[in-house]
Amino acid sequence: MTSCVLVTGANRGIGLRLAGQYAADGWRVHACCRDPGNRADLRQAVAGHDAVVHALDVGDRRSIDALKAELGDEPIDVLINNAGVGGGDRQTFGDIDYEAWEETIRINTFGPYRVSEALADNVAGSEKRTIANISSRMGSIAECDEGGESIYRSSKTALNMVSLDLAYDLKARGVTVLALHPGWVRTDMGGAEAPITPEDAAAALRRTIAAATFADSGSFLDYDGTRLPW
Repeated sequence: MTSCVLVTGANRGIGLRLAGQYAADGWRVHACCRDPGNRADLRQAVAGHDAVVHALDVGDRRSIDALKAELGDEPIDVLINNAGVGGGDRQTFGDIDYEAWEETIRINTFGPYRVSEALADNVAGSEKRTIANISSRMGSIAECDEGGESIYRSSKTALNMVSLDLAYDLKARGVTVLALHPGWVRTDMGGAEAPITPEDAAAALRRTIAAATFADSGSFLDYDGTRLPW
């Protein structure tokens, strides 16, 4: 049976490469982004493969419900909650953009939870039964040794907690839930100085997801599979 993956935020960066790599390896791919009509690069990445491009705004409950209606009961072996935002430029003490903070939490924390909640039956009904939430090492409380970036950091710390909660909530259904740090990646968010290419990050994440077992559920892992401190 062909394995199936769903990737949110598949329009650029790591998400685009994840969708393309899974498709090239023969997986059935559901690639999701807010405006697929203007994403020729995504359509090109999955062209000729068993792939469907969906419109999805993870910050909009109605959009998530519409995706669920499109998918029906189709099993999803791997759900990758990759869509996220950086939180904006004003993230320092005394100069915090509170509206951006609320939006970032809505996308980076509420979004993965809502998508996981909506598609839990699809994942539980599959063979691999895995949810991978793309978090960040910047969400680690133990490793935080400087101020700033409060908006982004807090959204990913919250996502880590959400991932652990989901691991417990879905344990009885055999679902493995992971929080993954993708590395410092050369994307619009990571910047041009980042040492890891999106292609290499996607490939490493795929290896880590494939190697994870149910015993790893609730773990916070680096892209190479190394456990990270909360």
